[in-house]
Amino acid sequence: MRMMRMMRVMRVMRVMRVMFLLNVTNCEFMLTTAVWMLPSPASVSMESVDMRHVLKWRPLQARCVPAVLYSVQFQGEFELTQNRWVDAPDCQLIPLAQCDLTFDLGSDSDYNLRIRAQCGSQRSAWTDLQPPFNRRDTVLVAPEMAVTVAGDALQVSFLQLPPTAVVMVTVWKKGHELQAAVYSMPAEQVVLHVAALQEGARYCVRAHTVLHTRNSSSTDTECVSIAGRADGAWRRPTAVSVSVVLVVLVVLVSGFRFAGAQSACRTHFLKEPLPRSLEPDWDIKIPMRPEEAELCQPIHVTS
Repeated sequence: MRMMRMMRVMRVMRVMRVMFLLNVTNCEFMLTTAVWMLPSPASVSMESVDMRHVLKWRPLQARCVPAVLYSVQFQGEFELTQNRWVDAPDCQLIPLAQCDLTFDLGSDSDYNLRIRAQCGSQRSAWTDLQPPFNRRDTVLVAPEMAVTVAGDALQVSFLQLPPTAVVMVTVWKKGHELQAAVYSMPAEQVVLHVAALQEGARYCVRAHTVLHTRNSSSTDTECVSIAGRADGAWRRPTAVSVSVVLVVLVVLVSGFRFAGAQSACRTHFLKEPLPRSLEPDWDIKIPMRPEEAELCQPIHVTS
């Protein structure tokens, strides 16, 4: 009998324990529901292309006036040691379902990221990005390249390059790809100038991005022609002809100006005749003494 009573008491205690645990769970659930009345953001992901890092998530469908707002926090190695989070300055109470963290994630370390929603005074629980993000995992794509010709040189320009990246540009004369020249260009340079190329030849260009020993895909090969001799053969004769025409025009203009100057002189400065008192129209005779006159006598020669 005592054994049976003991067994009944133990059963009653088990039932009471189960009921107690259920009550505690219900209280915790009610407390959590009261604090976090909004659902947490879902489908959190990081889109990182060419060192541009954008955190994205699925927007909540909850009714909220005027709109559901989102806030993002991150935690790097230093913050992790201090067990604290940093607010992303440009991603606090924003209505968008994405956040650009390019300038916030400035080192090659792992970053913990989390996001929560807010509607008025109601807030959701934090949702963490899994796994942590490292900018070394960014996806490199082929750079946008433009090739132009300036005289006997090529100008290779790029629209936008990842910071801290290096672009490798390969240039070769068409048909001589094995003799290609490779140029290394930092992202800050933007434009590459390749001079002293052969006139009349056709050159091809291809490029790819290098970041932390990782290579992007290459651009499409683009070939252009350098201004050849046939294109420039007319330039020298034309320049000579233009020079001759200019010289002739200068001579003609100078002649017309000189003739005009003479005509103006005749008009403004008329030639007046000398007065008669100054004209040399008198005869001047110098008298000679008799002894100074030359005497001439005929001479007869006999043989």
